[in-house]
Amino acid sequence: MSQRRPPRPDVEVRTSPRRRKTASGFWQDGRVVILVPARLSKADRVELVEGLVQRVLAQRPHVTTSDEDLEERAASLADEYLGGVRARSIRWVGNQQRRWGSCTSRTGEIRISERLRFVPGWVLDAVLVHELAHLIEPTHSPRFRRLAARFPRTAEADTFLAGYTLGLETSDEISA
Repeated sequence: MSQRRPPRPDVEVRTSPRRRKTASGFWQDGRVVILVPARLSKADRVELVEGLVQRVLAQRPHVTTSDEDLEERAASLADEYLGGVRARSIRWVGNQQRRWGSCTSRTGEIRISERLRFVPGWVLDAVLVHELAHLIEPTHSPRFRRLAARFPRTAEADTFLAGYTLGLETSDEISA
């Protein structure tokens, strides 16, 4: 399998004359924002910013994971919740705007929407378990629902994704 790495998220560095000694970093609108004191030298700023970017990226490791990393994550979840079932391939895709993931049970291929790169890891895990469960039960039957519900935060993830969907739709309307 290829080691297709996603592009690194955009990084925005903001300087503040009010900041004296501290710097901070956080996620905002799919990019990493770093706040640094304005009086910091450029040489010191470069090193500080890179360290903070790495710390922020570590908060959401799936944002920068490859298809291979996604496959390893799914294998671990499959071992824990679904008896070790394996997909033939699992990869991130950018063309799923209405679904979080898809599984072609006939071929064993799972596709996960790039939009999930920015959700908490447990939400991504719930989607992966859902798609992996389709390898065992292709329909949304009661058996399938029992399999998917083996992941303990399934209901919580469903609620999160419902709200996330509303937020995405609202931001699409605002930016259009």
